[in-house]
Parts: sequence; structure tokens; C-alpha cells
Amino acid sequence: MKIFIGEKMRCVWASSSEEMQKYHDTEWGVPSHDERYFFEMLTLEAAQAGLSWATIIKRRVTYRQAYDNFDIEKVANFDQVKRDSLLQDKGIIRNRLKVDSSINNAQIIQTMHQNGETFFEYIWNFVDNQQIINHYSDMEEVPAQTELSQRISKDLKKRGFRFVGPTIIYSFLQAVGVINDHLDSCEFK
Repeated sequence: MKIFIGEKMRCVWASSSEEMQKYHDTEWGVPSHDERYFFEMLTLEAAQAGLSWATIIKRRVTYRQAYDNFDIEKVANFDQVKRDSLLQDKGIIRNRLKVDSSINNAQIIQTMHQNGETFFEYIWNFVDNQQIINHYSDMEEVPAQTELSQRISKDLKKRGFRFVGPTIIYSFLQAVGVINDHLDSCEFK
């Protein structure tokens, strides 16, 4: 299904709010090689588990404040006091497992950095640095997970990452532009 908003055709899910439109138009499916952005999207996609993306996108500004603009080094060094303050912050999803996973994941990325690796290069290597552009005519055709997201999820879990199931990882890959799932009718493809 497609939706006509203003003078542009967009994927139907982008119609619920101005924030969703902006995210759809400027970020979703756009290839990124920004380490901070990769960590932000991993954290937000994990926070979304069991919720809608609209719920998370409304809280994005607060997330950026709470997570020091997703500075990996700072988040990796969050102490118990900071962790407890996150669990009290009504502007984010106050789920202990999700908060703990974000700190854990930052620590793993920090270790990758210490070993001369970057998280974004690690992810892009799964697709030989080539964006996957899918061709769907309806959002119902877009899968929740694929063999690729299952493989990456398994490898991330092996490295110790948390909240990285294959469905979360598929959404993450869309968010950072490794996968472009804009509908063929979408003018932002």
C-alpha cells in the first residue's frame, strides 16, 4: 500500500506523524557509515521490541539526552547511578533488560574499538559493503526477518550483544540503510 502525502509518495507506515515522515524521508534505508548512528539505531530498535516504532521515535530526543547523544564511550562507562537514573527517566522505555543491554552493547562496541574494529564496518562486511535493495509493491511483502538477519543476530549473540534477535536486527539493517525496503512506488527509494 502506498500513501500520497503532499506531493510525494511514501511508504504507508510513514503517515502517522511528522517525526515518522522525517525519519522515513531522510534516514530509513539511507546507507550510513556513522558509528554513533549505528549504536543509536541498535539501541532504539532494541527499545522498540514489543512496541511500535512510533512509540520510540516520539522519545528519540529524550533518548539522545539520556544516552549522552549515544556516545559509545560514555554509555559503555555508565555506572550504577546512571543506570538507575535511566530506569527512572519517563522519557525513555524503562525496561531494566533493555537499559542493561544498551550499556552491555556499548561495552562490546568499545572493546571492538580497542581491537581496531568498528561496529559499522563489522555490519557492512556481512553484505560485502553493498546495500541490499529489495523490490516490494506492498508492505505486507516485507519480511520481519531473513537469513541475513538471522546470521547477523547469531554472530552478535556469540560476541555477547543482547536484544539482537533476528527481527530486531532486520529492522536495524533497514534503519541504517544496509537494506532498502522502500516500496517500489515510494519516491524515497
